[in-house]
Amino acid sequence: MLRHRRTLARAVGLTGAAVLVGVFGSAVPVAAHITVSPEQAIAGDYARLAFQVPNESDSASTTQVELVLPEDAPVASVTLLPVAGWTASVQRQPVDPPMEVHGAQVTEAVARIVWTADDPESAVQPGEFQEFVAMMGPLPDVDQMVFKSLQTYSDGNIVRWIEVPVPGQDEPATPASLLTVLAAADEPAAGDGTGPGDGAATGGESPAGEESAAGDAGTGSGLALGTGIVGLLAGLGGLLLGGLAFIRTRRAEPAPPTPASSATPAGQTASADDPAASGGSAG
Repeated sequence: MLRHRRTLARAVGLTGAAVLVGVFGSAVPVAAHITVSPEQAIAGDYARLAFQVPNESDSASTTQVELVLPEDAPVASVTLLPVAGWTASVQRQPVDPPMEVHGAQVTEAVARIVWTADDPESAVQPGEFQEFVAMMGPLPDVDQMVFKSLQTYSDGNIVRWIEVPVPGQDEPATPASLLTVLAAADEPAAGDGTGPGDGAATGGESPAGEESAAGDAGTGSGLALGTGIVGLLAGLGGLLLGGLAFIRTRRAEPAPPTPASSATPAGQTASADDPAASGGSAG
């Protein structure tokens, strides 16, 4: 019987694991290449973009990453988040016609960003990845931005992530990173998991949906707190009633009999040697 239960439990566990794998997919990524997160941003805003760089080599480490910004979608400003053990540099190039940023004419745009490891220990080791974060903007009014990049390994090998993916076709072997740029009117509502409202830091105002969501969350929290207080009071009331019932029960129990005493009880006039007590008559 015990063996049958163990076999049944093992079968249920294997079935559950198979269902999880089928729903969520394998834990091993299908493709490892440089990606940008989030995948969408709003035109005219400043976006916080994280470029994730995995190391695909089994023996060499990644020592340098060069990110090339698109010339047809120029960006005037870039601010970088420091990475421990890495040195970053920003290269600019002239842009014609000039860009207008906050009422001023800007004649140079960011051309590329280069991150270089300071020493072999800081490089991205096999089986690891590193995230490089840049705040850039204002984003141009285009449909998408294509970020091409070059990944240099310690053995001298350079992987060029420069192929532009085409919708409806298979992903190329070395795809570039794509950022979809939405017009301000097309900004997705907060909480749909696709727009900057779900993690990207932008310079735009928060969507009205965020305030509504916050209000709903506050209402739900207040309701849950009220329900908890009512439950607590009900529990305390039950505990009090139970204590009172216990006290009443203890009071209602009869007192235990007292042991017999050798002394004659008060009010008893006949003794054990009295003939009247035994029912006999004199003579």
